[in-house]
Amino acid sequence: MNFGIPKERRDLEMRVGLTPYGVGLLTRAGHACYVEQGAGAGSGFSDYDYERAGAQIVFATEEAYRRADVVLKAVRPIQEELEWLREGQVLCGFLHLAAARKETVRALLEKQITTVAYETIQEDDGSLPVLRTMSEVAGRMAPQLAATFLQSNYGGRGVLLSGVPGIPAARVAVLGAGVLGLNAARAFHGMGADVFVLDRSLEKLYQVDEMFQGRIATMVAYPFNIARVARFVEVLVTAVLVPGARAPVLVTREMVRSMKRGAVILDFSIDQGGCVETSRLTTLRDPVFVAEGVVHFCVPNVPGILPRTSTHAFNNAAWPYIRRISEVGLDQAVEEMSGLARGIGTRGGEIVNDALRATYGAGAQE
Repeated sequence: MNFGIPKERRDLEMRVGLTPYGVGLLTRAGHACYVEQGAGAGSGFSDYDYERAGAQIVFATEEAYRRADVVLKAVRPIQEELEWLREGQVLCGFLHLAAARKETVRALLEKQITTVAYETIQEDDGSLPVLRTMSEVAGRMAPQLAATFLQSNYGGRGVLLSGVPGIPAARVAVLGAGVLGLNAARAFHGMGADVFVLDRSLEKLYQVDEMFQGRIATMVAYPFNIARVARFVEVLVTAVLVPGARAPVLVTREMVRSMKRGAVILDFSIDQGGCVETSRLTTLRDPVFVAEGVVHFCVPNVPGILPRTSTHAFNNAAWPYIRRISEVGLDQAVEEMSGLARGIGTRGGEIVNDALRATYGAGAQE
């Protein structure tokens, strides 16, 4: 089987689809790996590292695509890359097709590309093993991002997260008690912020209360509670996920308008469309904007800021699925691994993921 590892084309995206160690495991098993020149540089992997692992270095992104049966990426291809895909290939990565342009989904269907979306690989217990790694990274990064954008030079309120003697700590609300939300809550709490966690699940709130021994306040994520915390917090973190589907809009423009001037919103649901009405995509190069007097951070590929940690983390989790595809082929691997089967978004020219089908049928983002 031939594997292609192209260099990521999105601005400042430095992760890579497979590490040299993973390449070595594949080549020793008799597979061919075509790695684009410089693909791993941002994550600290040289072309020599890949060559020593048995890869063949190619000097054009198009070649890394054309020669592959399976293309391994970090993030969704841009338009130019879609043109290089050939009919019947397998494409793996964090694809977030529910938030993609219609043209992107249409191109994948027309070329009968089988997409393995890492964020929708879901095991029988409900866990999302590959997405979990990136949620952990993003959640633990949240306080350093919030602390930066609270600074007045970014339009922030000029508040220190931890406060100082005589000055209270900043108040932070985390909407969603999943993996990202829990990691964010723990990190904010560790920095001395006053943290509130909201979720619709009472069971998750019980877990938060037990985990932090009551030191973090919990609230049911009813609209009136979301509106309530929006009025008094300095930081609002949104971490709401519906696997494979577009994120629900839970924070309205009116709620944003009620927030303190210079407060910060970190909308980590933006890779699935965002759950704040005033959110719009931003990039690592230009990460924030101000709307209704509030600083918005809406970067979809946040872990790309820390490419070495992130690449190793998601490769560790994705490897069992990649290995099984290489051993028995995609069809049998999907039959054997229910988690992998749930990760398939498009196949044979059709949308096969139920959540994605519902989203796309309702009209994908233009």
